[in-house]
Amino acid sequence: MADPSRDSEEREMQLEEGQEASSDHPNPYIRDLAEQDVSSTIAVAGHPIHAMLVHFPIAFVIATLGVDIFYWWSGEPFWLEVGKWSAGAAFGFGVLAAIVGTLELLAVPGIRVRVASWNHAIAAMVLLAIAGANAGLRLYFPEAVLPGGLMLSVLASMATAFAGWHGGKLVFDHGVGLLISPRQ
Repeated sequence: MADPSRDSEEREMQLEEGQEASSDHPNPYIRDLAEQDVSSTIAVAGHPIHAMLVHFPIAFVIATLGVDIFYWWSGEPFWLEVGKWSAGAAFGFGVLAAIVGTLELLAVPGIRVRVASWNHAIAAMVLLAIAGANAGLRLYFPEAVLPGGLMLSVLASMATAFAGWHGGKLVFDHGVGLLISPRQ
């Protein structure tokens, strides 16, 4: 004969798998983790530096794709040079944002316990690798920008969207890095 309390426990254990840390989670340990502070520790006047930095690599990744399309259409060497600088800036600012983001991830336990944090971190590292390959291709093999650089730019843009989606989940679903006024 099945024990009803055991069935309830088994259902709670099944709920844990794949669930995000939240204040209404059935496991009390996960509830405690979900209630940990998620405010940014690497900030200027309370504003998270990582959130300020990520706009630059995002903009440069998308700009590099646009520049590659212009180069593909026109064949002008000017766009090849602009693409080299744009891809290099995407990688450089991406490294800077990744350092700050990694420090934030490691420093704040309330951020570390969220699955979306790790999804965002992994997607951002993949993006950084693609951006680095794109910049390196342009520096050492400029003749391969078409089609190789263009394909890397498309792939980097898709990775940017994926990493940005998970970064947005951290902000909008989990409140990571938000400044909340005591009047609200």
